[in-house]
Amino acid sequence: MIVALALSIVVSVTLGPAQISASEVWGSILSHLGIGESSLTTLRDGIIWQLRMPRVLAAAAVGAGLAICGAIMQAVLRNPLADPYLLGLSSGASFGAVLVIVLGFSIALPLAAFGGALGALALTLVMAGAIGRMTASRTILAGVAVSAALGALTSLVIFWSATGDTYREILGWLLGSLAGVTWPMAILALVAIVVVGGPLMLSAGALDAFAFGDRAAASLGVSVERTRWILLGATALLTGCLVAVSGSIGFIGLVVPHAVRLIVGARHRVLLPLSALTGAVVLIWADTLARTIFDPRELPVGVVTALIGAPLFGLLLLRTRRIS
Repeated sequence: MIVALALSIVVSVTLGPAQISASEVWGSILSHLGIGESSLTTLRDGIIWQLRMPRVLAAAAVGAGLAICGAIMQAVLRNPLADPYLLGLSSGASFGAVLVIVLGFSIALPLAAFGGALGALALTLVMAGAIGRMTASRTILAGVAVSAALGALTSLVIFWSATGDTYREILGWLLGSLAGVTWPMAILALVAIVVVGGPLMLSAGALDAFAFGDRAAASLGVSVERTRWILLGATALLTGCLVAVSGSIGFIGLVVPHAVRLIVGARHRVLLPLSALTGAVVLIWADTLARTIFDPRELPVGVVTALIGAPLFGLLLLRTRRIS
């Protein structure tokens, strides 16, 4: 999968209206890393390094992060339908993003999406705690309620305030898009994967213990409540960073962990890194299809992941039924 990821990055950068070879991609990369000098023209080097490379790397980081978050949430909440947006994170991010777009402050969109995602998580946890002891099932139900409320508020803001071209900008963000990703945004996603995703990878032992239930996990030495909320908080933090870059992209966090689990089993020491690599490869190619299949028009990448992910998830359900 590491080889597949490296090849996917190089090949996807070559695809587009401008004909670019793999050797030119490597030449541009090495020259910007200070290894040798590039023979490319300024225009071709700009296409590779300033336009396509940050977008492809952002797709890899977002795909990897969403897959990690999905695998962790499915384990912690013991819910096979859990994904990074289950606790209202997507709706919170969408509400924050739409609010700044209609107010004319699109430059603050990543920060608003990030703040909205974390605000939605806080509201979900407060609601889950207000109705009694915070259990996994109560947290999920609170997340569904928060998601519905924020979704309604987002629709109200769009209906009441959006005019002219803001409709297209809002729709593109709500459906997920990596168009216009710059190096600062790509670096944000990559840093989030290293700083937040890296430590989450080290939680494999605790996640394996959660599979046997809270009592069994506690008997194995896991501080159940503390570990659960630390993992959920870190997952929300990572999702907020990624959504701030890409918008709402569905099915990666839901489908990829299930597909990998069918191949390598449920041990998280193997599942988490392979899910990250698979999610990165899948989103790179989904975004490549989104920007090339109907050239010069470009689809939101969330549309492509939904068109691919929904039937694939159905096939996974059928396969799981046959196995069981």
